[in-house]
Amino acid sequence: MEEKREARPTFGLDVFGLDDRMRLFGYVTADNRLAYLWLLRAFDAARANYHVLLHTSDVGVALAGLHGTHEECPDPADLELPRLLDALVEWGVLDRSQDGTRATTLAEYRNRHSVYQFTEAGFRAHRAVESVLSATMDDTTLSRLVFADLLADLAALASANAEGDAEEVYRKLNRLDRALADIAERAARFYHMLGDLSRTNDSRPETFLAHKDALLAHLRDFHDELQRYTPRLREAVHAVEDTGLERMIEAAAEADERIFRTPSERVADWRRRWEGLRSWLAPPGTDQISEADRLADATISAVGDVLALLRRVTEARRGGVSRESQLRHLATWFTAVGSQDAAHALFDATFGLGGPRHVSVTHSDPEAIPTRQSWWEAPAVELSRTLVEAGRAPGQGNGRPARLERSSESRARLRQAQLAEERRSAEAAAGLVDLALGERPLDEAQTTVLLRLLDIALAARVSGREGAALAAAAYGIRFTLTPAAGRFTAVPAAGGTLYLDGFTLSIDTADHTVARERELVGI
Repeated sequence: MEEKREARPTFGLDVFGLDDRMRLFGYVTADNRLAYLWLLRAFDAARANYHVLLHTSDVGVALAGLHGTHEECPDPADLELPRLLDALVEWGVLDRSQDGTRATTLAEYRNRHSVYQFTEAGFRAHRAVESVLSATMDDTTLSRLVFADLLADLAALASANAEGDAEEVYRKLNRLDRALADIAERAARFYHMLGDLSRTNDSRPETFLAHKDALLAHLRDFHDELQRYTPRLREAVHAVEDTGLERMIEAAAEADERIFRTPSERVADWRRRWEGLRSWLAPPGTDQISEADRLADATISAVGDVLALLRRVTEARRGGVSRESQLRHLATWFTAVGSQDAAHALFDATFGLGGPRHVSVTHSDPEAIPTRQSWWEAPAVELSRTLVEAGRAPGQGNGRPARLERSSESRARLRQAQLAEERRSAEAAAGLVDLALGERPLDEAQTTVLLRLLDIALAARVSGREGAALAAAAYGIRFTLTPAAGRFTAVPAAGGTLYLDGFTLSIDTADHTVARERELVGI
């Protein structure tokens, strides 16, 4: 006979303790939940003034004060305070004790002379509900300034671990853990806010249109900072591990002041935190995608979603009112019509599907034909062959294109400007071959050529061939990116530094483009 397995506690609580904690939120779904909420707000306000124990009459006075300043607060005269207080005691939110010095009957002892206060779990439950109610879902931002702090803390962590300073290691690791948790929480709230915005844009288009530029600029700046710091943060994580990973984890666990955790539990906890930090910034495998890269992809997707939302809002408001408003008014008209014939007439007038399209064509000068004339006597209206045969009005996909005006002088001027630009690019490319990358910053022309070659190489890569070299040739030079795990190439360029993570860069002369280069520079 198998032994009966013991019920394992859930998050440190047994089944009965978990049920008691869940019952703390029973007032949130009760029928009179607003009255319960304001009653607990009265207890919270009294607690803020250092009044912990409240008599039933004190609760009524505190609730009356809230009713005088907040219109939505119910009047305590309309509430059965003893019944509401007893329900909160039953749910475990309040604790009740008795003040029987003036009690003459059992009813007075239970109701009129009871004093109430928050239980510790009940106070936490009330604060949790208040935090949800007071949360501003629209006021969420991505923190782009935290990446510089992360880089500085990683450098300080490596130095402290190398010097054996356990307390500094603990402080820096704890700060890094809180910073990454803040980034993840901010990102989750921000992208949820974008989702809510996309679902409610028809009711609040003005808010979106007023802040769209700031929203796009915020996403662009965050993505730029993330791309700029990601390779540097990855290198900093590797530098920290080079100073001794196990020694760092043991030092942090030793300085940890959680006395109710065993040393082995503290070591396991800090190892788990560091593994999470490493997976966020620098995963161990070369084929694994870091959480920072996923966040960058989510930011790019968010930019696309915002632009699509902008296009949808703009198209909906092009006629002065939104499409949703038009359909709602039309549905109201259909509901308010008095008969079925009127509904058919409204349908024909709205959608124009009551008769053939060529019948509804009007004369070019309607005033020249008297309305009293019948169709037999009035002159015929000229119809387009496409309208009669295909049902399309003239110009809907079958009209002749307008004549294209050609200017020989403009074409020659544009051609000269194009050749001059090509010569400048060829000269800049020739300078890239003679220049050792990283020796000095590239000028603007050389930076433009380098970015153009990088774009060609990335566009020409073969799908499914991971780890293959990327190459591009133009302007007489050959640009080659060779995969190198764990390394990156830094190229000082005009306006900043270009980081090529996981690749080494080489530039040499391409034989098959030399003739073209000489033709452009006039050799």
